[in-house]
Amino acid sequence: MTKKDDRKDKKKSVKKDSQLILRLDKEERDRFIGLCKEMDTSAAREIRGFIRSFIDKHG
Repeated sequence: MTKKDDRKDKKKSVKKDSQLILRLDKEERDRFIGLCKEMDTSAAREIRGFIRSFIDKHG
């Protein structure tokens, strides 16, 4: 098994069971989604990354 396969297995074992709902301006949302697509990433991935780094810094 390669390191990449091992990472996939670890990610699959973490069950995401919560949601965070937020309201924002449609233009901001659309711009954010567009930028994420241009950068070949997802909005959810970027928001999760922000949350993790915020927790690391302040938690």
